[in-house]
Amino acid sequence: MAEIIQRAGTWTFDGETVRIVPAADKQVHPLRKALGEVAVPLEAVSGVAYEPGRKAGRLRLRLREGADPLSQVASGRLPDASDPYQLPVERDRTGVAEYFAEELRHALLLEEIPATPCDRYLLPGPSVPLTASGTDGVASFDGERVQLDWNWMAGEGKSHAGPRVLAVGELEGVEWTPAIGWENGSLRFRPKGGHAVLKPEHDPNCLLLWGVRQARETGGSVLLAAAVTARLPHPAVTRTLPEEERREALPPSLDKTSREYPGEDADAGGTARGGAADHDSLLRRLRDLGELHREGVLTDEEFVAAKKAVLSRF
Repeated sequence: MAEIIQRAGTWTFDGETVRIVPAADKQVHPLRKALGEVAVPLEAVSGVAYEPGRKAGRLRLRLREGADPLSQVASGRLPDASDPYQLPVERDRTGVAEYFAEELRHALLLEEIPATPCDRYLLPGPSVPLTASGTDGVASFDGERVQLDWNWMAGEGKSHAGPRVLAVGELEGVEWTPAIGWENGSLRFRPKGGHAVLKPEHDPNCLLLWGVRQARETGGSVLLAAAVTARLPHPAVTRTLPEEERREALPPSLDKTSREYPGEDADAGGTARGGAADHDSLLRRLRDLGELHREGVLTDEEFVAAKKAVLSRF
């Protein structure tokens, strides 16, 4: 067994699993503490490196693409201090860090673990329930549903729409954008179907995140995004399967033709209407887009893109 104990936490490797346990020290980033212990199976690892530094080194674990929901959502945008797969190493523990890395590399070679992308998640993602606070509201996730509750800073569109509840089966994906400097980030939930892409402040499925200079912790948002992502079909499934099989792999949801305006494209028995009904529905959507554009909710570019998407269905 290889083990290294540092102020930020402890890493152990028993030949099958890399166990990462964050320390309780107040200097440890809140995201690491909230995530808690992480057990990384060897088959999820693509490599490991020890990077020496002038004052301190860094042990860095690299995971295979698509192995971890958190890494999938963060996409390399987590600061070093909050990345659970990095461990600051004191200068007098350089030898231990190098031994740890060598033991892990040897196991990867012995077990012939490929560095290719995974076709399924090998880590379960953060535990639920989770809550994330943002500029204009709060997002919560219980493992089955996402709920968005708006506060007094929410835009008129969000406030008028009221709380938003989205079942996992209704979602196509989650997008997390970190706050950088004074710029806000966002946590966007993408329902299935061809919805217009709105600015975060106008999108009723999107939570604004405080800029880092606003002294608000946004780490909870990426954990929530990862927890939702872990319960969605793996990207490899939706990328490679034919359309019919892809639909079967996805959780059940509204039919593509009725997601934006349920009930307009189907009769009481659930049978899709054709002809004039479809034509009228698309015209109504065009009128709605025009109103959003005139009200300033949609920019010129967003309006053109959304109108093009609707016109392509005539």
